[in-house]
Amino acid sequence: MGSGAQSGRVAVVTGASSGIGLETAKALARQGFRVIGVGRDAGRCAEAAAALAAEIGGGEAEMLRADLSLLADVDRLADEIAGKVDRVDVLVNNAGGMAREQAITAEGFEANYAANFLGPFALTARLLPLLRQAAARSGGAGAGSVRIVNTASDGSEMIPAINLDDLQNLGNWSPGAAYCSGKLANVLHARALAPRLAKDGIVAHSVHPGTVGSNFFSHTPESVQAAYGDAPKLSPAQGADTVIWLATAAEPGGSSGDYWFERARRKPNPLVEDAAFVEAFWQAAEKLSGREGVGQVVNGPG
Repeated sequence: MGSGAQSGRVAVVTGASSGIGLETAKALARQGFRVIGVGRDAGRCAEAAAALAAEIGGGEAEMLRADLSLLADVDRLADEIAGKVDRVDVLVNNAGGMAREQAITAEGFEANYAANFLGPFALTARLLPLLRQAAARSGGAGAGSVRIVNTASDGSEMIPAINLDDLQNLGNWSPGAAYCSGKLANVLHARALAPRLAKDGIVAHSVHPGTVGSNFFSHTPESVQAAYGDAPKLSPAQGADTVIWLATAAEPGGSSGDYWFERARRKPNPLVEDAAFVEAFWQAAEKLSGREGVGQVVNGPG
């Protein structure tokens, strides 16, 4: 067990090798969290580890490698985290992006949807025992001190419907549809988690960080780069501001399941306000991931 496992608060941040994720990891480390960052690229992970070490001095932070589009890698990552710490106080599901073309993973999932949603969905479920441990030990910190934050996008607001029988849009795939539906799934995920985790005192929120000048656009289709190339962009630190605030500030600890932008609640896609649809989406996500027990884990006694 790592030296921070018994005493210090722990934050897990995916997509922490650059951009918003790295800025979030730095900020949480400065606040005294033991930070476990997750990235996919070995080179960027090494650079991020060096940046974190320079930022926090004697604090604790490390980078782990995992491809969240592969559920087997998610399981390996969750086991690795559980081997290092006995609690997780903050989980920031930040990893994601937009693909230029359709690709199917070795496990048979559409890669972009898997990376943007299925991986975070499965990782959250696997880390729930550690999140519950943190909530049980929070003591004077009170309810709402343990947080799950999903980085979404205003792309989640742009899609009119989700086909629950084809969550991955395999029958009508496009880069935009894959991205927007995955980001709407992040918002739905947080909304569905809220009532399931209320008795544990764990809070879940989603956030639109704004249009950020980061590594994101280097992987997008040319049409997206052309549309946003000259548009004003936030710095990664600016984009991370509300993510960090949701993870640590007092105000967002008093509610759960909301969608935020610039530290204020933002009206989500109407589908998110439909409780019956949210529940149907959860069931479809469980079925797609092949993990029908996820709901039972979330609702279980901990």
